[in-house]
Amino acid sequence: MVMSWIWTGLLALSLLFSLINHRGSALAASVFEGAQAGVALAISLAGSICLWSGAGKLMERLGITHGMSRLLRPILRRLFPDTNQDEALAGTLSANICANLLGLGNAATPMGIAAAKQLRRPDKPDLATDQLCRLIVLNTASIQLIPTNVAAVRLSLGCAAPFDILPAVWITSFSSAALGLTAAVLLGKVWKA
Repeated sequence: MVMSWIWTGLLALSLLFSLINHRGSALAASVFEGAQAGVALAISLAGSICLWSGAGKLMERLGITHGMSRLLRPILRRLFPDTNQDEALAGTLSANICANLLGLGNAATPMGIAAAKQLRRPDKPDLATDQLCRLIVLNTASIQLIPTNVAAVRLSLGCAAPFDILPAVWITSFSSAALGLTAAVLLGKVWKA
């Protein structure tokens, strides 16, 4: 709801200042140009999303995601203690984290929603548990080893080396995830006290 007000305000300010500066025709031209660029970008991203979603399904069928989930199991047990008793939850969380590691945010979303539903408490469905907060932090500040969507956008805009941002992505995603998880754990302890 807040974002709709922000966008409405930005559009109103753009219209107001274009009228004040007698640049209404330039605003109209840029609106149509931006709409055309948005459609072109969406089409180019659709190809990348289909490719990497297919690669994710192939990895799942070949057992690669299962192997990655076994590697993640020690970390998951510490962050999400419910995975010790619930094997389905462990699989869903592992698949979600693996998809985020590969930069497949669109493919990770359904698995993240399924994991969030499993982490809710049945007696208090409106209350966010500590584990649910950690999942949200991990999905928001997801560690990306291969930022496929960002690379696809850069490639569609004419970048010759779309993956040259890898070191910056690794540093920022590891830092943001570590800081977010630390804050979630500390705030979870403060609220319980």
